[in-house]
Amino acid sequence: MTTVEIIFLGVYFAVLCVLAMYGSHRYRMAYLYYRHKFKLPTPKGVLSALPRVTIQLPIFNEMYVVERLVDSVCRIEYPRELLEIQVLDDSTDETCGIARACVERHRQKGLNIVYIHRQNRQGFKAGALENGLKLAQGEFVAVFDADFVPTPDFLQRTVPFFVDPKVGMVQVRWGHLNREFSILTQAQSIFLDGHFIIEHTARNRSGCFFNFNGTAGIWRRNTIEDAGGWQHDTLTEDLDLSYRAQLKGWQFVFLPEVISPAEVPVDMNAFKSQQHRWAKGSIQTAKKLLPTILKSDLPFEVKREAFFHLTNNMAYLLMVLLSALMPLSMVVRFHHGLYGTLFLDLPFFLTATASVCIFYVATQREQGIRGWERVKYLPFLMSLGIGLAINNAKAVLEALLNQQSGFARTPKTGSEGKKVVQVKRSYLGAKTLMPLVELAFAAYFTGALWFAIDARIYTSVPFIVLFQAGFLYVGVSSLLEGRLKRSAPAPSIKTSEEQARRAA
Repeated sequence: MTTVEIIFLGVYFAVLCVLAMYGSHRYRMAYLYYRHKFKLPTPKGVLSALPRVTIQLPIFNEMYVVERLVDSVCRIEYPRELLEIQVLDDSTDETCGIARACVERHRQKGLNIVYIHRQNRQGFKAGALENGLKLAQGEFVAVFDADFVPTPDFLQRTVPFFVDPKVGMVQVRWGHLNREFSILTQAQSIFLDGHFIIEHTARNRSGCFFNFNGTAGIWRRNTIEDAGGWQHDTLTEDLDLSYRAQLKGWQFVFLPEVISPAEVPVDMNAFKSQQHRWAKGSIQTAKKLLPTILKSDLPFEVKREAFFHLTNNMAYLLMVLLSALMPLSMVVRFHHGLYGTLFLDLPFFLTATASVCIFYVATQREQGIRGWERVKYLPFLMSLGIGLAINNAKAVLEALLNQQSGFARTPKTGSEGKKVVQVKRSYLGAKTLMPLVELAFAAYFTGALWFAIDARIYTSVPFIVLFQAGFLYVGVSSLLEGRLKRSAPAPSIKTSEEQARRAA
């Protein structure tokens, strides 16, 4: 073996080892989940009196979902004299008229609901929340994004936990209004279920830090203020505030049995935009807070979990590097036979690929999904995660290089089930040149697949197919997205105003 081959395999092994480390972390999450599964959170007493609550609804250009959001929030069961609803609208399109009319309609029914419109988006969502907080009347503040449809009992099931003065935030689990829409929305729903059911439960009940997810949660107002308020120097203001609050000693509660339904993106470019923001924001938060966390006197287990949680997206950079190296490695391994191939591939399979399968099978099992339904989406899940690597690696690089970018909202279409709504082009995810890079990687792996079959390196074929399919699907979908069929008309300002007049 030449010196060049040794160096190449050394780099290849190093990448595999780090990816295996992050992959094996899923095993730890599953272990912690099952260890603490039955440690159910319960209120530590009874509130002597119900507190005043403010519900904040930050929106920006959400004409297709704003009425659904406001109507559902107004159905939340809580004493009206103790409830305030703020519609925090930074919109620049028809959403303003729709939201204003909807607010007026509910105000005339006797609800304490206010419409607050900013002329600029300073601080983006964090800025809107901070601005609303200055005017809020509540001791506790719940937040719902535009695509959510909270259940009427949300406050009844979350507020009692604040009887414990140490509790600063209560988060509930996201549901999925349009899980059945497509294979993409199915995959997103499974990804999110894994995050909430396994990861959140494992972290929260094992005493580690976990995060408010930006929506479907309720805060003690004093906690927000004590932690330094909403800050907009990262793209994940929710993750940032969560860690700052827990560093201050505040305790969080996660309620997986309480579900708040929401819409997942139906458009590949919208999904990639959301993933880009989350990946970039998590690394920004890691750079901002991880040094403080590691220097603190927190237990080692808490520090370790915080490190993996905040840096997990670094794996996407390594995944892109692995994508470039894997086909080349076959040329090197071609001279070393089957055992040399297995020596490289098997550890990666056991620690990375297998961990993904076990993690999401466990997630599906905990939801009562049986048999074939648990596993039929697993190959697609793995391919989709690989296909997103270039998009998310770009986000990680931007964060590491301190490249600033605006808060790109995730476009909402108002889809539920399999219903499709024709939407304006501005409500679809922005197209970039990234799909061309993804398709180039797909072509690269197509050549690698031909070589592997021709050279009879069959142990590499499953991995190559996963990478090829992932890059091909994400690239092609990104180029062809945006052609939604019409089955329901888009809302209009006129429609909302007529409803307001009828309510009057």
